[in-house]
Amino acid sequence: MLDTLDHQTDIHLDILHRAMAERRFLVLTGAGISTSSGIPDYRDSEGVRRGKAPMMYQDFLATAQARRRYWARAMLGWPRVRLAQPNKAHIALATLQERQLITGLITQNVDTLHDQAGSHDVIELHGSLHRVLCLDCHLRSERGLIQHLMETENPYLAGVDAIQAPDGDTLLDPAFEERFQVPHCPHCNGQRLKPDVVFFGENVAQATAAKAMAAVEHAEGLLVVGSSLMAYSAFRLCKAMVDQGKPVIAINLGKTRGDDLLQVKIEAYCEHLLPLLAERL
Repeated sequence: MLDTLDHQTDIHLDILHRAMAERRFLVLTGAGISTSSGIPDYRDSEGVRRGKAPMMYQDFLATAQARRRYWARAMLGWPRVRLAQPNKAHIALATLQERQLITGLITQNVDTLHDQAGSHDVIELHGSLHRVLCLDCHLRSERGLIQHLMETENPYLAGVDAIQAPDGDTLLDPAFEERFQVPHCPHCNGQRLKPDVVFFGENVAQATAAKAMAAVEHAEGLLVVGSSLMAYSAFRLCKAMVDQGKPVIAINLGKTRGDDLLQVKIEAYCEHLLPLLAERL
C-alpha cells in the first residue's frame, strides 16, 4: 500500500513516524476527527465559528425558555449522533493505543466515538452527550431514556426536518419550540436537565482538567488531531507541553490557535493519514 502513496503523504508519514517512533505521544482530538462520521464541526479552515453562536451556559441556566429551546433542537439532533459510527481515524488511534504506541487519548468531542472504536480510559474534556445531568438532584440518566420521554411528550415534532448543527444541535424554526414539553428528571421529577457536557462559557470540571494535565506531564509529546485549539481547555494543554520542552504536532485542515507552538503542522485528512501511520509504526 505504501508504494502507491503520493509524495506529500509519504513526507507526512515520515515526519510522524520519526517523531512517534522515538517518543511516546499523547493524542488530543477535536471535531475534525468526527466530520467524516457525519457530525458537523464548529469552525471553518480559518478557525471562524460557523453559523449562529451556540447556547451559552449562563443562558441555559437563566431561563426555562432557554432550556426549552435547547432541548427542542437537541431532541431532533440526537438521532444522528446516536447513529454515528467511528471512522478509520478513530479505529487507527484505538489500534495505536492497544499496541501501546501512544500514552493515552484526550478528546474535546462529546460523541463517544473513540470508546466505540475500542479506545479505553479516554479523557472526555468536554463530557458526553450520551449522559444527562439533573441540576437539582445531580444524578445522571442515560440520554436514550430522556430521548424517549421527549419523543413521547412531543409527538408533534415527529417527522420535522431540522438542519444538523455541531454537538447534536439543530437549526429549528422557533415556532416549533413554543409547545415543547421539557423532560422531567426520572429521579427527582425536576425540570432542570442538562446534557452532561461542558457548554460554551462553562469551565471544564476541575478533576477532568487535572487528569488531562497529568496525562500531558506523563507523555513525551502531543499529537493534535482535527482541532483548531480555539477552546482554551485544549490550547492550554499544548502550551503546557511546549513549556515542558516537548514537541507538539498537529494534523488539522486549516488554522489553529496554537500554530506558533507547533513543531510540525500537517494539513491532511486524518481519516486518511492515521490508518497509514498505524501500519507504519
